[in-house]
Amino acid sequence: MSSDSYDPSAPPYAGFFGVMGASAAIIFSSLGAAYGTAKSGVGIAAMSVMRPDLIMKSVIPVVMAGIIAIYGLVVSVLIANKLSPDVTLFTSFLQLGAGLSVGFSGLAAGFAIGIVGDAGVRGTAQQPRLFVGMILILIFAEVLGLYGLIVALVLSTKS
Repeated sequence: MSSDSYDPSAPPYAGFFGVMGASAAIIFSSLGAAYGTAKSGVGIAAMSVMRPDLIMKSVIPVVMAGIIAIYGLVVSVLIANKLSPDVTLFTSFLQLGAGLSVGFSGLAAGFAIGIVGDAGVRGTAQQPRLFVGMILILIFAEVLGLYGLIVALVLSTKS
């Protein structure tokens, strides 16, 4: 490559960071969703032995954990659609930041949903009045992932 055709604002490795952002978004948010689904599923299985009538009511934590993965998918697709060979470092760093923000917040939210969902469905089987409290705590856990999505959308629109 000659020095005349080199553009310092678009080095050849710049796209790597955007790809890593898209990957981080889906990987970490899916890890959080998988943990939340698995941990809540264990609680549902244990609870359903005593109270099989509450199985469908207890699926709410699993659904909320699945939504976390959707956040990562949305950001990952947005980043992937903006990838190009002439991307600047600034844009690719924004894409990396967007992916990491939704990915890590989705991971944290998935952990919180899994732990609360497991304990919540087991507790609801013994005391049905705990159900509303469990739902409120799950909403606060879910909103952590939503915060990451909002930050990621703001970052991805700056490019």
